[in-house]
Amino acid sequence: MKRLALLRTAALPLSLGLAVAAQAQAQAQDLQDRATPPPAPEQTGADPRNEDEIDFSADLLEYNTDGDVVDASGDVRLSRQGERLRADKVTWNRTTGQVVAEGNIAVTNPQGDIAYGDRIELTDSLRDGVVQNMLVVLEQGGRLAAERGVREQGGIIRVTRAAYTPCTVTTAANCPKEPSWKINAREVTYDPARSRVRYKGARITLLGLTLPLPSFSHTIGGKSAAGVLAPEIRYGRVNGLEFALPYHFEMGPNRDLTITPRVFTGSLPMLQADYRELNSLGAFRINAYGTYSRRSDDLIVTDVPATSENAFRGYVDASGRAQFTPEWSAYASIRVATDRTFLRRYDISRDDRLRSNVGVMRITPDSYFAINGWAVQSLRLDGTGTAQPLALPEIDYRKRIEDGVLGGRFTFQLNSLAIGRKSGQDTQRAFASALWELRRVTTLGQEVTFSALARADVYNTQDTLLTSVVSYRGDEGFSARAIGAAAVDVKWPFIGEALGGTQRFTPRVQMVVAPHVENLSIPNEDARAVDLEDSNLFALNRFPGYDRFEDSTRFTYGLDYALDLPGIAINANVGQSYRLTDRSVLFPDGTGLNDRWSDFVGRTEIRFRQFVSLTHRYRIDKDGLALRRNEIDATIGSRQTYAQIGYLRLNRDIGIELEDLRDREEARVAGRVAFARLWSVFGSATVDLTDRSEDPLSLSDGFDPVRHRIGVEYEDDCLRLGVAWRRDYTDIGDARRGNSFLLTLALTNLGR
Repeated sequence: MKRLALLRTAALPLSLGLAVAAQAQAQAQDLQDRATPPPAPEQTGADPRNEDEIDFSADLLEYNTDGDVVDASGDVRLSRQGERLRADKVTWNRTTGQVVAEGNIAVTNPQGDIAYGDRIELTDSLRDGVVQNMLVVLEQGGRLAAERGVREQGGIIRVTRAAYTPCTVTTAANCPKEPSWKINAREVTYDPARSRVRYKGARITLLGLTLPLPSFSHTIGGKSAAGVLAPEIRYGRVNGLEFALPYHFEMGPNRDLTITPRVFTGSLPMLQADYRELNSLGAFRINAYGTYSRRSDDLIVTDVPATSENAFRGYVDASGRAQFTPEWSAYASIRVATDRTFLRRYDISRDDRLRSNVGVMRITPDSYFAINGWAVQSLRLDGTGTAQPLALPEIDYRKRIEDGVLGGRFTFQLNSLAIGRKSGQDTQRAFASALWELRRVTTLGQEVTFSALARADVYNTQDTLLTSVVSYRGDEGFSARAIGAAAVDVKWPFIGEALGGTQRFTPRVQMVVAPHVENLSIPNEDARAVDLEDSNLFALNRFPGYDRFEDSTRFTYGLDYALDLPGIAINANVGQSYRLTDRSVLFPDGTGLNDRWSDFVGRTEIRFRQFVSLTHRYRIDKDGLALRRNEIDATIGSRQTYAQIGYLRLNRDIGIELEDLRDREEARVAGRVAFARLWSVFGSATVDLTDRSEDPLSLSDGFDPVRHRIGVEYEDDCLRLGVAWRRDYTDIGDARRGNSFLLTLALTNLGR
C-alpha cells in the first residue's frame, strides 16, 4: 500500500462529487445491491490534515512523466473528513486536469449514504463531472439508480434514465424482488440545497400497474416541502363521491399549512385548512372546515326552523401549549361547530358534544396551581344545548407538606368554581380541605394506611327550579357545610409458589368514619354519574366529584389475587362494603350503594404472552346475585391476525329521570385476518342491544346495528393500499343512514 498527497487537489472534489451524488443518482435498469463493499470508516486517531488534504492508498501507483499522468490501481481508497471512496482504478491527467475513477466504485458520505458506479469522470474544473451506471442507497431509506449522472455548478445533479424507490428490493431470504412501487423517469434533477428531487417524463409502477406522472417532485431525507399530497377518495350516500387533494405549504422549519379542497358530487365543495407551528414558547395547531350546504331542513326538532337554503357551515378544532418557565405554562383546546350535524354529515367526528378549555398552570414537585375555563357545545338533537354549562373560572391550588411529627404527609387544597347556563341553574362553589396520610409496614408484613380529611364548603345557587331532577338542585341561595372523615386501610399480602410460578393473596380491610353531611342542600353538578366499581370500592369518597360526599361509618373488605407464570399473568380482585346507616336518599336505587350492604364488585385480568388479553369487570346484586354490570374487553391474536370483542351491559334498574345513569347493552367486535403474506381483511361492528325493558326511552328493538366497517388492505414497508365499506344505521339530522366507501393509498416519502 502506498500513500500519496500529490492528488489532494483532485481527490477532494472527486469524493465530494460522488458523496453528493450519493443523495440522488443512479441507474434505472438495476435497483439491486452491488457486490462492491463500501469503503471502511476512517481510522480514529489519524493525524490531522489540511482541509484540502486527503488520505490516499492503492496497491499500485504509476507516474508517467512524459504525459504527466498519475495512475493508481488495485483497491484504490481515498478519504477526507468522513467522505470515503473505493475504486479499482483512478487516473489523473495533470496536463488536461481530467480525473477518472473506474471499476466497482463505492462512495460513502458522512451522512451514511452509499453510492455505487462503474465510472466517474471529472472536468478540468475538478468540480463538475459525469457518473456512469450509478446506484445510490440512502441512509434515510430508499435508493436511486441512473444510467448517467452529471454534477453541475452549485451541486445540482441531473441523471438520465433513472429509477427511484424507497422500498426493499430483496425478500427476507435476501433474494431479489421487484419493489412495491417505483418511479422511472427520463430525467431526474436533485437540488441538494432544497433536498428535493424533480422528475421529467416519469411513470410510477404500483404493484405492476404503470401510471404516467408527466411532472412530479418530492423531498428526501425526511424533510417536508411545498407540494401536492396524496389524494383521498371516498363515497357516501349524502355527499356522493368525494375527492380531496391536499396541498402543503412549507412556511419555515417550524411552521406549515395544508389546504385541502374537498369536492363532492352530491353537495357543494368544502375547504379544509390545517396550520401547525412550533416556536420558542411551545406548539399549537388549528384545524378548520368550511362549506355551504343545507343546514336544518332535515332536522326533526322543534327548536330549529325548517329551511331549504344553503348556509355557511363549519368547524374549528384548535389546541396549543406555551411553556413560559419550567413551572408555568398556558394551554388551550377549542372545538366549535356551526351546527349539530355538520361533523357527522361530513364524517369528521361522531362526538355528541364539543368541549373547549383554556387555562394557565404552575407545577412544582410539591405544589399545583391552575386557573381553567370550560365551555361545552351540545350536538344532540334533544334540545339540551342551552343546559350545557360554562365553567369560568375554575381555580385549584394544592400543596404537599411533610408531617415532621408522625412521618406522614399533608395535602392542602383550595378550590373555587363558577358555573353558568343560558337556560338553567347557575352555581358558584368554593372549598378548602386538608388531607393527612400515613403509610406504615408492620413486622408481620401488613401495609397500614391512615387517612384523615377535613373540608369546608360554601355554595351559592340560582334558578334551582330549572333543574328537573330534584336531587341535583340543592337549596336556593347560599349554603355551607363541613365535611370530616377518618380512615384506616390494611393490606396483608401472602406470597408463595404455585404451578411453577408465583401467586399472591392480599386480603384488604378498610374502615371509614364520617359524620352525617347535609348533602341534598348542596347542588350536584359534578358527582351525578355515581356507580360502584372496583376502581372506587376503597375510595375515601365514592362519588366522582366534590358536590357529594359519602358520609356515615362503613367497613369495606376485599381480596386481591395475582398469579404469575411463564407467559401467563392473572390479576383479580373482589370486594363489598357495609354501612352502619341506610343512605338510600343519597344514592339512587340501582347504584349498588343505596343499602347498608353494597353489591359485590370485581375485576379479572388475564394475559397470555402477547396473544391473549382479557379484562372482565362486574357488579353482582347482593340479594338476587343478578349481574348489574357486565363488561368484557378481549383481544386475541397477533399483530397481523387478531380479534377484539367488547361487551357492556348495565342492568341497574334505575328510573328514567336520571339521564346520567341510564341502563345500556352494547356489543363491539373488530378483527383483522392476514393472508397472502401482505394482504389482510378487517372489519368492525357496533350493535345496540338495549331494549325498552332496560331503558324505556330507548328506540332500539334489542338488536339494532349502529355501524359496521369491512375492508381489505395491502401493506408492506413502503406501501399501504386499501378499500373499506362502512354503513351507518342511524339518521341524525342531515347525517343520513347509508353506505360509505373509502379508498386509502399511502406511499412512503410521497404525500403525507
